[in-house]
Amino acid sequence: MPIRAIAYSSSAIEDLATDRLANLISDAAAFNLQAGVTGVLLYDGESFLQYLEGPEDGVRVAYDRVCQSSSHREIVELFRGRADKRHFPFWTMHCVTVRDSELDAVARGAWSGASGLTRWDASDGAVVRLKAAVAQDLPSTDPISLWRQG
Repeated sequence: MPIRAIAYSSSAIEDLATDRLANLISDAAAFNLQAGVTGVLLYDGESFLQYLEGPEDGVRVAYDRVCQSSSHREIVELFRGRADKRHFPFWTMHCVTVRDSELDAVARGAWSGASGLTRWDASDGAVVRLKAAVAQDLPSTDPISLWRQG
């Protein structure tokens, strides 16, 4: 079964409460588990960047839910297409708090075509930047950290 992926950025609503964000992440994780979707959400206190991956139907429905959410606005789709593999297989949803410069660097990465999702040696590749931002938040015993090093 081919893996599909969608990445987008958006602006959080003003004064997004921590408990509302926690509930949103929890609800998304539960839904994504049922839909077979994995991914990661970067948040800098003002903006989001999310990467979703999984079966086409699951990713489509998860993204439809994202687009209907009232917790953000100004959604900009960065990528939609096929991924060579799951890049975040251990997380149905995980939120990583990052600096705005890190989120911007990931958003400006090469999302188009193969350079975004299949060329791991491309330093400007968006997924490379995304993994770097995520790795900074993880303890060294986390499976993603060990997987990234391997």
